[in-house]
Amino acid sequence: MKTFMQTKENVERKWYIIDAEGKTLGRLATKAAEILRGKHKRTYTPHVDCGDYVIIINASKVKLTGKKLDDKMYYNHSGYPGGLRERNARTMLEKYPEEMVERAVKGMLPNGPLGNKMGKKLFVYRDANHKHEAGKPIALNID
Repeated sequence: MKTFMQTKENVERKWYIIDAEGKTLGRLATKAAEILRGKHKRTYTPHVDCGDYVIIINASKVKLTGKKLDDKMYYNHSGYPGGLRERNARTMLEKYPEEMVERAVKGMLPNGPLGNKMGKKLFVYRDANHKHEAGKPIALNID
């Protein structure tokens, strides 16, 4: 019996929608990363982008446990001297909730060109409005 290897030509993709309201950020991100990679499918092949599309709504209502709102820091550097910018999770959740959720999910994807392809199938929205109704997304419940 031969081992099945999926190719990019015969990948069937679905759309999933996840409501982040009241969900813990890390648990939400692991489930989204699993779907983006395609690990939930029987035809998972590590070197092929066989994952599905993921829409995350209500990103501003995600929750963090413990003291992470004040202690967890997000860093960016412009590349210039003195160009380090630091923001805590509370600031990120108030002003940039989409970026916070995107960073959590994309940090769980592989680094390199394959991970970049997978990351482009992630769509994060601050509230419940999104523009992907044509994909007929399947609601996914995360406990």
